[in-house]
Amino acid sequence: MSRRKLREHLFKLVFLCAFNTSSEMQEQLELYFDMNPDISPEERSYLTARWMKINESIPEIDELLNKTARGWKTNRFASCDLALLRVAVFEMRFDDDEQIPDGVAINEAVELSKLYGGDESHSFINGILGEIARLPQNE
Repeated sequence: MSRRKLREHLFKLVFLCAFNTSSEMQEQLELYFDMNPDISPEERSYLTARWMKINESIPEIDELLNKTARGWKTNRFASCDLALLRVAVFEMRFDDDEQIPDGVAINEAVELSKLYGGDESHSFINGILGEIARLPQNE
């Protein structure tokens, strides 16, 4: 499966968090994988591990998003936009395993927002991620 398709599945898993409690997520992951039989066992392991790392980083990711999005807080973001931003910010700032260039993370989030987000999602996401990319790495 392509990295783009894996990222799309990862976004969908992060999106599920908006509608389920943490105690429900293991069952939701299993249901998601059962509904997507094209995902191989290796890809399931990869996606689950990536989802867990993102989930563990959400407090720090959201803190960075709240600092960056002037006049907005994550509790006001559309659920789809927030999930896309969380994946991209994780890739840009918190992913120690894969060195994904900021431009790639931004482009992928913008492209997914055109498929799944609202009419203005791609501009909103591009703006916030662009600001984050310009911040020094230690912020």
